Amino acid sequence: MAITQYTEENIRSLDWKEHIRMRPGMYIGKLGDGSSADDGIYILLKETIDNSIDEFVMGAGKTIEVSIQGDKVTVRDYGRGIPLGKVVDVVSKMNTGGKYDTRAFKKSVGLNGVGTKAVNALSTFFRVESNRDGKSKSAEFTLGELVDEEMLEETSRRRGTKITFTPDPSIFKHYKYRNEYVERMLRNYVYLNPGLTIMFNGEKFHSENGLKDLLEDNNNREDMLYPIIHLKGDDIEVAITHSKTQYSEEYHSFVNGQHTTQGGTHQAAFREAVVKTLREYYGKNYDASDIRKSIISAISIKVMEPVFESQTKTKLGSTDMGGDLPTVRTYVNDFIGKQLDNYLHKNPDTAEKIQRKIVQAEKERKELSGIRKLARERAKKASLHNKKLRDCRIHLDNMKNDRRLETTLFITEGDSASGSITKSRDVNTQAVFSLRGKPLNSYGMSKKIVYENEEFNLLQAALNIEESMEDLRYNNIVIATDADVDGMHIRLLLITFFLQFFPELIKENHLYILQTPLFRVRNRKETIYCYSEEEKRAAIAKLSGKPEITRFKGLGEISPDEFKHFIGDDIRLEPVMLDKAMSIEELLKFYMGKNTPNRQEFIIENLKVEVDLVEENQL
Repeated sequence: MAITQYTEENIRSLDWKEHIRMRPGMYIGKLGDGSSADDGIYILLKETIDNSIDEFVMGAGKTIEVSIQGDKVTVRDYGRGIPLGKVVDVVSKMNTGGKYDTRAFKKSVGLNGVGTKAVNALSTFFRVESNRDGKSKSAEFTLGELVDEEMLEETSRRRGTKITFTPDPSIFKHYKYRNEYVERMLRNYVYLNPGLTIMFNGEKFHSENGLKDLLEDNNNREDMLYPIIHLKGDDIEVAITHSKTQYSEEYHSFVNGQHTTQGGTHQAAFREAVVKTLREYYGKNYDASDIRKSIISAISIKVMEPVFESQTKTKLGSTDMGGDLPTVRTYVNDFIGKQLDNYLHKNPDTAEKIQRKIVQAEKERKELSGIRKLARERAKKASLHNKKLRDCRIHLDNMKNDRRLETTLFITEGDSASGSITKSRDVNTQAVFSLRGKPLNSYGMSKKIVYENEEFNLLQAALNIEESMEDLRYNNIVIATDADVDGMHIRLLLITFFLQFFPELIKENHLYILQTPLFRVRNRKETIYCYSEEEKRAAIAKLSGKPEITRFKGLGEISPDEFKHFIGDDIRLEPVMLDKAMSIEELLKFYMGKNTPNRQEFIIENLKVEVDLVEENQL
């Protein structure tokens, strides 16, 4: 066996921008094309805005302007402005920034001195401008390299910092900013910073009531069991209500303004504190799952120099609040124990409604206990003895959770489609769940059906979402069906299942539709896959002569060798999003209720498939 040479020539040192560009995932998580809310292009935007938020928190600048025009992003704040002598350094020298000095930024998110450096290195164009003390300083970069630096000049512009950047398309392939994700990020910023105004492409985002506004804006008020409980302390804010119809738990958690989508020590402490407080208030040892069933809540805390479990800061690892304060667990428990208890004593109507909800949940749990036990046994046996779930190595080998954001579950129908995806997937991060025929229409049914129906029971077990979303095993859940009438029907039935029983999966942007090419256009030298008629026409025009055109009628017709292109780096996903104008019940009624003419007209006008009226009537 030949031995590879290992000499001084094999050792090399990377400068800051080379390292970021070679290992972008270390700095901004997964890359993606913008179809997921946690894709890298949104992290670039977040890292830029975070600096402006810190200025607002420190009392400088009440307005932030954000503009996204195509691939060009601009963020302008009216804070103090970067010290003019350090404008170049703070965006191009690692571990350089003002947040190491806790006197200036006591409870900041960006403590690593990395944020804008990563944005700079991963952008084909990056410009920073600081206006301060009647003077201005700016610099321009390409892929982290300084290409132009303007000397100090007099200015009448308002103080503050302006950053403009264009993400590098060689790293963020086929990327596109989705306004829905950007707007959600900006709304969270204003909920967490009452009094702050953010202007996005001319639209105003503002909140006066913090997390109370968050729950009201994200949920149908008619579905709330009681008025939102809104409690605030020096370094903590919570908002709590229960849903009348939702089954599982829903949490929105934040640390120093950072949306901790994976929770962490503060969210775990909050869940524990709510259970403890309500048990003590009612003097009954209610089961924790009954107390938390249908809860919709938000918690925000401020921690001195927080420790997150990754650079993208989606999960808090800190156990201490910092300074002279106690542990996170103790601090949250003490606050909830006192403030929630006081609120319930002052609002007995709310207390009574919560107790009735707990008792109802207890009754339903006991009625389902036998069914759930059998369902768990069936799921366990099925996972051992059949191939319905082909898991990924991250879970099979109990690998560390640092790649959880990359995990994907493809839900497929049919042996051929399942086989193609299984053979071409990334076995480390991608799993496949195979449906047997069309799933049941669960509209209007109780959760009992989730345990009695084998497909739903095994799918729930595969996702690990019976109790809450906190232990969700896959970050991305992708419905992979044919782009025909049957495929569309399966999509609707699966979306109905998630809306009916696990709506937070959709609210938290975990559910997607896999986009696969409709056509393959090729000649002897080149092959182009087309996702629309427009792309097909462009491909035909590009390839000389008479290219061969293949129409893919189903996923099973695409070979594994070809399929690996469509579920790899160039994967195209269409996120399933809720329409804020309609409640979940209204959505379900529209799509699955008895309003066939209206639904038929909508589907014909909106679905990107060629269906005739006869086929459509079969839905």
